[in-house]
Amino acid sequence: MAKSNPQTKSAKVIALLERGKGASIDEICKATNWKPHSVRAFLTGLRKKGFVFAREQRGDEGTAYRITEGPSKDDKASAS
Repeated sequence: MAKSNPQTKSAKVIALLERGKGASIDEICKATNWKPHSVRAFLTGLRKKGFVFAREQRGDEGTAYRITEGPSKDDKASAS
């Protein structure tokens, strides 16, 4: 069975952030049609949900963010 494309903007952003090279704010803006401040707010929300990010410099492309760890089961249970 082929992997289907993410349907929600949240799923799209998480899929971009899970790639090996991660995603820049600009890439996320283009994929979601969000403004940069909205992308940063979404990333903050993911952090609060327990996601851990790596922040990497990509030379001329700027900063990229990559999910290194998802929320633990304890985090998911306390969020409910």
